[in-house]
Amino acid sequence: MSARTGRRVVMGVLAVVVGVGGIAVGLVRGDQVRLLPQAPSAAASSLSGTPVSDLRFLRREEPARSTVVDAAGTVLATFTDGARTVTLDGPERTFAEPQFPGRAVTTRVWVRLLPEEWNPEDENAPWVRDWLQTHLGSTEPDVLAFAKDYLDGAPEERDAQEVRFKGDASFGPPPPPGRPPIESNDFYDYLGVDWTFADGARREPDPVRYGTADCSGFVRLVYGFRAGYPLIPTNERGPGLPRRARAMSEVGPGVTLLPDTGGIPTNLGVLQAGDLLFFDLDKTVDGRTDHVAIYLGRDESGGHRFVSSRVRADGPTLGDLGGTSLLDDGGYYSRSLRSAKRL
Repeated sequence: MSARTGRRVVMGVLAVVVGVGGIAVGLVRGDQVRLLPQAPSAAASSLSGTPVSDLRFLRREEPARSTVVDAAGTVLATFTDGARTVTLDGPERTFAEPQFPGRAVTTRVWVRLLPEEWNPEDENAPWVRDWLQTHLGSTEPDVLAFAKDYLDGAPEERDAQEVRFKGDASFGPPPPPGRPPIESNDFYDYLGVDWTFADGARREPDPVRYGTADCSGFVRLVYGFRAGYPLIPTNERGPGLPRRARAMSEVGPGVTLLPDTGGIPTNLGVLQAGDLLFFDLDKTVDGRTDHVAIYLGRDESGGHRFVSSRVRADGPTLGDLGGTSLLDDGGYYSRSLRSAKRL
């Protein structure tokens, strides 16, 4: 059953039309690192049948990137200069929340992270084709699969120490009557474990916030805890993804795709699945970012759809609960979009 107030449904709400394997996920409690065992990888060299050794790299601009194409010219992968995020062609799958309004996203795009930021000179590095050999056609869970693990009704999964690392996430604990929603719910609050960051800073979860993740906490849960992107405990510029949406937008890592000009960006065609989207929802005078989401791609009606954790939906959703999860329909979130980055 769902942990969210007023949203108790049976799982089965997000369809992934493909058999999915898994990877080992590092879980840190204090100074200890534990690996959560998953199913083995199922990798293929190229869905098109072209040997990886024969794939070609082509340079593109806006943003500067290297695309990998097969003998027929089909794009199989995109590496963006200065980013670790890679999109790969893979088996088709569908993401949906049919218990809520909103169109499904059916896609062949899989989103994974490189060990380091992409440099165009890496095209000739031996490790690149080895990496492609491993990941083209792989059905190991990717960034989008990780995100769906926290939607309404998502089933729980626990490790050997009974730490829940998957399952329905709420936005935050119920606020006192007449008070605004309680925020500042980070990924370690969801997990309910102490967390030691790379700089030695230690954070302890608030038991009241167990199972919750606000918008930036959800992004850190998906990209940091699950996908392995470095995290920092503060909102300062540093070697990882900072805590709040505003800091992610202003000083966080990644390649800017849509700069914040104070208005609504229109060049949505530069986006690819996995990109971070930043919004100004409260429309304050300073006009600063206060919400972050993960772009999913085009839905069945052609709309640009995203997933994010938000108050009115009481947690992560890609549906149209408490506002449409779209960037181009003139709705609440569409009017509030300000910028985008690629990690």
